Order: sequence, then C-alpha cells, then structure tokens
Amino acid sequence: MTASLRLPALSAAALQQEKSLLQGDVLISTTLTDMGAAVTATMYVPMVRSQTWQKLTDYSKWVLYFPDIVQSQVLEAKKQSQSHPMTRRLYQVARKAFLMFSAQVEIYLQVIETLHQKIQFRFERGTFSDFSADLTLEDYGQGTLITYSVSATPLIPVPGFLIEQAIRRDLPGNMKTMRRVMCAA
Repeated sequence: MTASLRLPALSAAALQQEKSLLQGDVLISTTLTDMGAAVTATMYVPMVRSQTWQKLTDYSKWVLYFPDIVQSQVLEAKKQSQSHPMTRRLYQVARKAFLMFSAQVEIYLQVIETLHQKIQFRFERGTFSDFSADLTLEDYGQGTLITYSVSATPLIPVPGFLIEQAIRRDLPGNMKTMRRVMCAA
C-alpha cells in the first residue's frame, strides 16, 4: 500500500512529490547558514527498513555510495544498554575537485544510531569548522523513505552559496548511487 492510499486527502503537490519519489527522484531542499550550507535530500528505496538499515550502517560501504569518499572506517563501537543507542567513532576521507583545484578532507565523527530509525553524525574534528548530518528512515509503501540532512562549514573561507550549490549538485547523484548499490547487493 502506498502513502497515497493511506492518506486519501493528499494535495496535488503531495501526490506529485510521492510520484516523483516512487519513480526514483531525489527531492532536495537547502538552507544557507552563516558560513556554510544545510541540505536535505529525500529518496525512496524499494527495501524494507530493517534491510535498508543493515546496509546503511555498514560504514565501510560508504565509499561505494558516495564516490568522493575514498575511506570510511569505524574506529570504535560501543553497544549501550537496551534503552540507549549504539555509538561509533567513524573516520572518513573524501576528495573533491572544484573548478580549478582539488581538495582532500578528513573527518572524525561520533555516530549515534537509533535502531532502524535514525543515524546522527556529529563532528569531533577534521578539516571542517562544523559538520553534522542526520539520516532518518521511515516506512513508505513497500519500501523505506530515507531523509539525509547535512550541514557543513569548511575551515577555508568559502561563501555559503558556493557550498550550497556544490552539495545541491552532488547529493542527488550520490543518493541515487547509494540506492543503486544498496539494491544491487
């Protein structure tokens, strides 16, 4: 059953949005921050949430999901009690070419997992002055809706609108690659 069957009073815009998601589109919204940008991407994955969760929390596979990430490794994992989430420390390295220069960034993140619902990435240190990301999963029809919100401020002074444009340009393709790799395995 799709969301439109559960919610018969959807507006024409909501029906178009649902159709776009189910056809494989990635929906994007952006916000500029003081020196960086925040971008939210939403996509549909035709897999149940528990299966989607397993694939997303295999952090070494993120090099396949995001082509600019060249290294992704869990440094430490702590299983908390039943009522507390799993936490991990994650190290990632990414390389990106911008117009006439290329850059390599590295980041150490604290990862907080709420089983089958949410993954929060919180900045510890690295080549950003600030970074955070939230990835949420929810049942949607026969599959899962993934919403990935990223906020980043680099150490180098780059206007926020340029960061926003770069993330806005790259994130939909990265999310589609993520879905393709996850569904192929």
